[in-house]
Amino acid sequence: MWCSRVALRRLQRIAVTPLNITAGLTSSAQREMSTLPRVYVTRQIPPEGLKILRESGQVQFELWDSDDVPVPRKELLEKVKGVDGLLCVLTEKIDAELLEAAGPSLKVVSTMSVGFDHLSLEELKKRGIHVGYTPDVLTDAVAELTVALLLTTSRRLIEATHEAKTGGWGTWRTLWLCGYELANSTVGILGLGRIGVAIAERLAPFKVKKFIYTDVAPRPELASTINAEYVSLDQLAKQSDFLALCCALTPETKEICNKDLFSKMKKTSIFINTSRGGVVNQEDLYEALSTGQIAAAGLDVTVPEPLPTSHPLFTLKNCVILPHIASASYTTRNAMSALAANNLLLGLRGEPMIKELKL
Repeated sequence: MWCSRVALRRLQRIAVTPLNITAGLTSSAQREMSTLPRVYVTRQIPPEGLKILRESGQVQFELWDSDDVPVPRKELLEKVKGVDGLLCVLTEKIDAELLEAAGPSLKVVSTMSVGFDHLSLEELKKRGIHVGYTPDVLTDAVAELTVALLLTTSRRLIEATHEAKTGGWGTWRTLWLCGYELANSTVGILGLGRIGVAIAERLAPFKVKKFIYTDVAPRPELASTINAEYVSLDQLAKQSDFLALCCALTPETKEICNKDLFSKMKKTSIFINTSRGGVVNQEDLYEALSTGQIAAAGLDVTVPEPLPTSHPLFTLKNCVILPHIASASYTTRNAMSALAANNLLLGLRGEPMIKELKL
């Protein structure tokens, strides 16, 4: 497992060996540069990745120079025509339409994300396009944010801040703003991978009594590192005081957290999702929260994103919603950017990427 700080330093060193380019280019050098692989970057990615691309001397690239607004779809379809490589983020849908627009020259897609549900993998595989992604480097940041969201939700910190600001802080009351402790609790993890393990490692010092998990199959090696017990999905719902979602979005996990699962959970349980919004049926979650079927929920991911401010979940005091910021630390986002850039350059050279999806 890579620590994001160590990973960033390593990726800065790995950066594919640059060509030696001087300020005064001869006409032949300019012609040579014009034959370099063309790359389109769909967002103003963090500086470490852009620096690697610029200093490599191995590509000519154009980017959508904004971090606030995604590239419009019409412009994206125009810009990808004839490119050799594409560096994207999770807001861009890389589907048959886009791949047709890009044409046969497209050899590499590098996404600055660990998730890949925005990529049409079958279409990419059919065209023989190599795909890079950025797992591992965001494990620490996501685990930290998950713990922060869990504590914020279970100890009602958003409610408490609001009361303090708006004059609700009156005389001391015995049960005012009481929440739920981690000490002596059972923490359930849905999908035990690197992030699930990292979350458990951070929660263990809070004197958690027991870790349980479910996955497509038992994962004894990973589970042994946190002394976690494998259980069925039903038992995960029934036993967990805190339930953290760490699974990928697949056809099997789509809306796996629904009315059936919520009905089996404790009325005092806390539900936390920092994985993918699509694994939760949000209408069923609203029903469970508004009727007191479960105590509270903390979400960093939703469907759609951004979630409309008129959505019913925003009306609930017992639902904390964040704008998908789990990996949002300067170190991690720069490490993701650097890894995405290195994946792209290596793929264009026909060499194995540092992190490549096996299609």
